[in-house]
Amino acid sequence: MKKIVLAIDSYKGCLSSREAEEAAAQGIRRIFPFCETVCLPVADGGEGMLDALVSATEGRYIPIRAHNPIMEIIDTRYGIAADEKTAFIEMAAVSGLPLLPPEKRNPLLTTSYGTGELIRDALEKGCTRFIIGLGGSATNDAGMGMLQALGFRFFSKNKMELGLDTAINGKMMKNIDFIDTSSALPSLFSAHFTGACDVHNPFFGSNGAAYVFAPQKGATPAMTEELDNGLRHLSMTILKCTGKSISHLPGSGAAGGMGGGMMAFLNSELKSGFGLIAEMLNFEEQIKDADFIFTGEGKSDRQTLMGKTAYGILAKARRQQIPIILLSGSIEDTEELNQAGFHAVFSTTPFPISLEQAMNRENACTNIRRTAEQICRIINIRQ
Repeated sequence: MKKIVLAIDSYKGCLSSREAEEAAAQGIRRIFPFCETVCLPVADGGEGMLDALVSATEGRYIPIRAHNPIMEIIDTRYGIAADEKTAFIEMAAVSGLPLLPPEKRNPLLTTSYGTGELIRDALEKGCTRFIIGLGGSATNDAGMGMLQALGFRFFSKNKMELGLDTAINGKMMKNIDFIDTSSALPSLFSAHFTGACDVHNPFFGSNGAAYVFAPQKGATPAMTEELDNGLRHLSMTILKCTGKSISHLPGSGAAGGMGGGMMAFLNSELKSGFGLIAEMLNFEEQIKDADFIFTGEGKSDRQTLMGKTAYGILAKARRQQIPIILLSGSIEDTEELNQAGFHAVFSTTPFPISLEQAMNRENACTNIRRTAEQICRIINIRQ
């Protein structure tokens, strides 16, 4: 065994991509001590994207205090690449659902204001290129809170300014009749923005931001309907103010409509989160001549095959005819995963344990290391 590539997504809430890969590499080296183990931190547009991009670009973290989705000040961070011009912002780190306890999750009241604060800070530091990870948001305000933090102003039909006493949130969308861009930071309009996401939902409607994602963020059916109506109204306001029709653009519904807001006002493009990282890592060149690729995530099931990171890695492995092994904390739908092309599928959980025990960092590392070692023992016998 000469070369094994490790491209394992983060075990959400437990291990980063790098930590999971290092644990697997230790298990591999116990059986193949002279094997080259190539660790490629990966992610989609959600949790873990920031770490993967900072690692891939030899960048650095910028600590900052900003507002969370309910306007509480928190300690958070974003990243800047080694070129000092490219900023990486993970929406989940400042406007994310995991930042709120279940009883405080209400997408009518949450705001993306904090994401705008991070963008503003990076602009002030001279960044001109932005990659915004849109996964894991707690918000459904179409990015209007973010724009407010960047200097945009919002007015109702009777010309009353909205958001003077609080940040723009999902409930206010239905009242926005005019959006004033004249006070926005001038540096915004010479910057380039890319939204990293792996969903293709439209802005509103049965497959839109509210109906598909708002219930996961704490919305009741009545709240979901109100949010969808707000998005419908806001799309008409955006058309009136910018001449841009974003309603049915694929991905405009990402992150509670943040995708659409970015496309309308920041001239943003949307790209696959994994695709962006793979491009920066020169992924296809890195995996050349590999004997195996190990990938994985916290939980794998049929949803893995709907565009998640592990599925993107599978596609690239198949192009080069490299055997690929799926190594995840929890496994369901094994037969479907095998049929999709994963040569073998393994759960790292050794026996029935509580979720809390499984997500303990030390336990998770031990289980990944042990499972990778056992897989390599089988490979070694076959050789």
